[in-house]
Amino acid sequence: MKKQLIAIALTAVVAFVAGLMMRDSFGPNGQTKENASTVEDSAQKPEFYTCSMHPQIKQPKPGKCPLCAMDLIPVYKGQGNDEGSRELTMSPTAQKLAEIQSVLVEKKYVTAEVRMVGKVVYDETKLAYITAWVPGRLDRLFVDYTGVSVQEGDHLVKLYSPELLQAQEELISAISTASDMSQSQSEFLRGRGTTNVDSAREKLRLWGLSEKQIEAIETQGKGSDHITINSPISGVVVHKNAVEGMYVQTGTQVYTIADLSEVWVKLDAYESDLPWLHYGQEVEFLTEAYPGEVFKGQIAFIDPILNPKTRTVKIRVNLPNTGGKLKPDMFVRAVVKSRVAAGGRVMDAGLAGKWISPMHPEIIKGDPGQCDICGMDLVSAESLGYVAAETDSAPLVIPASAPLITGRRAVVYVDHGEGRFEGREINLGARAGDSYIVESGLETGERVVTKGNFKIDSAIQILAKPSMMNPDGEVSMTGHNHGGGQSDVDQTNSSLQSYEVPIEFKQQIGNLVEAYVAIKDDLSHDNHDGAHNKLGALRGALESIDMSLTSGNAHVAWMERLGELKAGVDSLGVASDLESSRSSFERVSNALVDTVRQFGSHGEEPVLLYNCPMAFDGRGGDWLQTKEGTENPYYGSKMFKCGSLKETLVPLSGDKNTGHEGHEHE
Repeated sequence: MKKQLIAIALTAVVAFVAGLMMRDSFGPNGQTKENASTVEDSAQKPEFYTCSMHPQIKQPKPGKCPLCAMDLIPVYKGQGNDEGSRELTMSPTAQKLAEIQSVLVEKKYVTAEVRMVGKVVYDETKLAYITAWVPGRLDRLFVDYTGVSVQEGDHLVKLYSPELLQAQEELISAISTASDMSQSQSEFLRGRGTTNVDSAREKLRLWGLSEKQIEAIETQGKGSDHITINSPISGVVVHKNAVEGMYVQTGTQVYTIADLSEVWVKLDAYESDLPWLHYGQEVEFLTEAYPGEVFKGQIAFIDPILNPKTRTVKIRVNLPNTGGKLKPDMFVRAVVKSRVAAGGRVMDAGLAGKWISPMHPEIIKGDPGQCDICGMDLVSAESLGYVAAETDSAPLVIPASAPLITGRRAVVYVDHGEGRFEGREINLGARAGDSYIVESGLETGERVVTKGNFKIDSAIQILAKPSMMNPDGEVSMTGHNHGGGQSDVDQTNSSLQSYEVPIEFKQQIGNLVEAYVAIKDDLSHDNHDGAHNKLGALRGALESIDMSLTSGNAHVAWMERLGELKAGVDSLGVASDLESSRSSFERVSNALVDTVRQFGSHGEEPVLLYNCPMAFDGRGGDWLQTKEGTENPYYGSKMFKCGSLKETLVPLSGDKNTGHEGHEHE
């Protein structure tokens, strides 16, 4: 879609002039009109000149659009009056010049790629805490620094404990008494002696002595005032919480040991991606430490609670850590590829008809049974949201470049053949990769325009017919919404509660805006490396904001904005190319716009809100600037001046927000 929009600047004049002029030479059915000549057509004078992106511009002579600098195109009297309200007829030559392309609407399986970021963490089921089971003094720590690898049974601590010595003496005394009672004629006394010995042994076991240590005490017939604590598992000492000579109480934690043979990876999934994520799905990972090496694991847990600040859900993946390559707190980039069936359901041929362990997704069987690890009953893959492969389960899909989307509306142009195109509103389901699922509005076998649809929409706008941005088709104010009304999303954002905060807080937000604008400048000049290098300054400005300057509802609101900003900055930090950086930058922009609306900003420059409705496949995108003059960060040099001033959030004068909306003129 973006490539099509870029091509508009080069082909709009030729396409529409040739197409609309040739269209006057054809009837509504594409047939040549009798007694018409090329001389007559060429002699016809344009009624006015307009911009295909900004049809509100009407000038008597050719020239440049004052808003986007595109060449103006001619409009002839009487154009478009012979078609339906949403139809346009173009000659074959006009279609060729406008590079119109269309595809069949069909049912087929599509793949949705969900990309996430996250960290490697410890497997919580493989952590062991070494604690003092009896009060005493730490006379010897065999492991005196973190990071040491230990094996199960290795010595860790030598503990002095008078209470332990007393318990050992109780065992020795109980054994002696039981030996004397064994000769008694009373069965009760013999049983009582045995019970006392067992109780003394159990007490020592509960205090951390092994069976071998207890046997040694019984064999030697004497106790010791020291106990050696051994490692219960093999792993790495990740925390050391005590020093030699320290007195401890029962329960004092001395070491934490982690078995790193298996690790967890915790990922952040946006709520819009949740339909494509299911328990047991395979996930692929890449790390900075091992570029090109792919790690694989299965989704083992999907958090049932959404984080209200970041609007994400934690996804946990279990995977073996062969060779110990994965270290806790390593940053990872992950991808899940979901094959989508009808209704947006996920289909996995490898899991169709299978049975999966609800605790260990790596356990998959062909028949019902129990998990080999935990013994829990297996559950069917279908109960986890998967569907089996069926011929009628494929969804109705169209390419992502076909619909023109604005707000809640989606418009496609149906190709009826013979140069006739009809605009039609449809209901879209979720986007899966390069396709959209169609809920209603289209049928299998119809053709939709995938390239040149924006040009068709522009021509219909010029003719004052219903189009993408103008469903009524009366006032043609499409393209870049100069001075027009706000979208539903904008209205929601502009209704955010504003708060009075100290000037210091506004200054800190001003510093954040300044760091943000520096990245915006690089993106608008196609400088991905420069934008990435300035990310540290943006993080620093965000971290330096003192939240203690806010209180009450203002503090709650700031915490929400802070979560959104951090999530956006993290996303921007992992963007690997210019396109993904621009997508992540939009997320930062939306969060920062809300921040400035609620708390204001204080700096040497005004804060201006700009908008380009063409960005992101017609969905539109906002950004902030501190100087007038469009510098589009979403298109860069390809459409540098594409966009307009939408609102002045913070005027230079420091007066109250005027809510000014205006046009930008070169």
